[in-house]
Amino acid sequence: MSIPAQSSGAPGAEPDGPEDRLRRFATIWSRAIFPSTATSMTRTEFEQHLLPLARALSDILHARPFDVTPASEVGVALVAAHCTAPDALSSTLGVIDSYLVLYCGSNGVTALSTDDSRARCARIQHALAGGFTQALRERTLSEQEAIARSALTARSDAEQALHATEARFRAVFKGAAIGIGIADLDGNVLEVNDTLTQMFGGLEHHVRSHRINEWVHPEDSPQVWKYYHELVRGEREHYRVEKAYYRNDGTVLWTNLTVSLLRDSEGRPEYQLALMEDTTERRLLNLRLRYEATHDALTGLPNRTLFFERLEKALSADDGSRFGLCYLDLDGFKAINDSLGHASGDRLLVEVADRLQSCATAPGEMVARLGGDEFVALTTGPDTRTGVDELACRMLGVLGTPIRLEGRELTVRGSIGVVEGPAGERSAAEVLRSADITMYRAKSAGGNRFELADAEADARAITRHGLTTALPAALERGEFFIEYQPLVHLGDGTVHGAEALVRWCHPQHGVLGPDRFIPLAEHTGLIVPLGRWVLEESVRQANFWQERHSDGGPLRINVNLSPTQLHHPGLVAETVDVLERSGLEPGALCLEVTESALIGADDDLLKPLRQLSEMGVDIALDDFGTGYSNLANLRRLPVSVLKLDRSFTQGMQQHPADPVDLKIVEGIVSLAHSLDLAVTVEGVETGAQAEQLRELGCDTAQGWYYARPGAPDRIHSLLMADAV
Repeated sequence: MSIPAQSSGAPGAEPDGPEDRLRRFATIWSRAIFPSTATSMTRTEFEQHLLPLARALSDILHARPFDVTPASEVGVALVAAHCTAPDALSSTLGVIDSYLVLYCGSNGVTALSTDDSRARCARIQHALAGGFTQALRERTLSEQEAIARSALTARSDAEQALHATEARFRAVFKGAAIGIGIADLDGNVLEVNDTLTQMFGGLEHHVRSHRINEWVHPEDSPQVWKYYHELVRGEREHYRVEKAYYRNDGTVLWTNLTVSLLRDSEGRPEYQLALMEDTTERRLLNLRLRYEATHDALTGLPNRTLFFERLEKALSADDGSRFGLCYLDLDGFKAINDSLGHASGDRLLVEVADRLQSCATAPGEMVARLGGDEFVALTTGPDTRTGVDELACRMLGVLGTPIRLEGRELTVRGSIGVVEGPAGERSAAEVLRSADITMYRAKSAGGNRFELADAEADARAITRHGLTTALPAALERGEFFIEYQPLVHLGDGTVHGAEALVRWCHPQHGVLGPDRFIPLAEHTGLIVPLGRWVLEESVRQANFWQERHSDGGPLRINVNLSPTQLHHPGLVAETVDVLERSGLEPGALCLEVTESALIGADDDLLKPLRQLSEMGVDIALDDFGTGYSNLANLRRLPVSVLKLDRSFTQGMQQHPADPVDLKIVEGIVSLAHSLDLAVTVEGVETGAQAEQLRELGCDTAQGWYYARPGAPDRIHSLLMADAV
């Protein structure tokens, strides 16, 4: 029966009327059963929910004809409203028995007798209880059926999931690309898959016949079995290591091994699960790649990488050991390569490598190829002082036997730099640098020998290298400056000109003379831009002197030319450009060229000098007398001045002067004047020297007797003194 909801009563209802009495009955009913009702409604909401049921009971009580069937539906409605507590029904029946007739007995159209009302009330209670009981039984059966159905469904799902899980496990276990094995905590192998069987040689019984702790390999790390015992004791859940195994045929199987602990439902350790990845091929490949990365492809010797590893290990030892290193470079190997070809050169290097390797066979010795024709040998031990010398001698000795190549017998020579000392004092880079520097000293001394490292020689070489690399930036930063040394006329003692002498104001080494950096500039080619700068500055300074000393004769500036500048194709053009931009007359410029630079000079080399001489620029032959030129060649050289080397004037410092030096100087002066050449002498330090040179007919001189090289304003001061 559907019982419509109804409001709790309209405002203004008649007091003690039927509706008001019906609401009071509902209130009494709700108070009786609400405490035992499992509902989410409030007390007021629950009372409103019972009001339609109370009206239905009132209607049943007064129905004509009397029918109690709807009362059973009220019982069903109570069950639907979750009034199912054990005392809910008895409380409801008690309320109906005591209050239904009292509050609702007079609500009908026709009044009922007392007996009739009590009889009808009893039947209503009976029908309601029957409906309530039936509805409660049906709901209980329905819930039990749902629970049973859920249990059956869950069991079926669990069985299916278990079956699917086991199927998946079997599929993974059997078809896995890695080896899988299960063992108990005692190490007994219980089950293995096909992949693991194949990894061990394809014999399953061989795998099952072993216990895990029997698979020991000499290369096992101590951690392997430490982790294993921790796992079987339940102290570790899993571990991963690299482990080797012996197969049945004696070969070695390398694996990445992962072992996990399997526990039972109560968390107790039960099994161990091993996953094995076969890394044997990968390991062999890595070893091969490692060998190729650390060995020279041509000779098979250790290369630079492996040698540095061994050297660093030897140098890091703290047990008081020493080391000895021999750095060898073949002499003249480039000529062999260029004449016979690189293929023959490679065969020669292979033969040399084999011979050198035979020299270093003792413990702690090794030979490596650093690259090209450079080899290095290392020896270590408690005392390498004599051992390294003997090793160097053996290396030179095995190279002494001619090598037959391309039908020829080639004699190979080498230069060796030897470094020996205690470990722990120097880095590998420092040791190799010292050996390299020492090797070049041996090569400069003629080769086919070995030299011992010297700290002072290393320092000089390092300084020389530092100066070489700093030269380009020094020119850009303006670190060079020029000092001027006066050229004095020996006849009257007046200043005839000055020689420009370049200096380098180095940030760390202070002021450096030309002997420290000019050879380096020659070697690097920087002498050309440096020489142009010196020429520009000197000519500009000479022009300034001319303007300040206009009452005197022309003041000449002497500028040195290096051999490299002589070969520079732009020498003439650059000189003309500098003179034109400065306004200095060509006759005020004298270019000094060393005698050694012109030994054997051909016409092509002399052509630029001739062109400059024809323009009016004087050419001076500097350091005359130190070379080996034929004096007769002076006629073909475009020179106008001879500068005698200071070695000729040293004998004139003593008294009496060395007669041999006097005769030589006298002869040179006579020869020079006969060829219309002026004679300048450098290195004059005493008045006696100056007087002797004047008597011998020399034209000009320079030296500390007159003035040391200095700033350009000092030359101007000397000029003013001459004027006075």
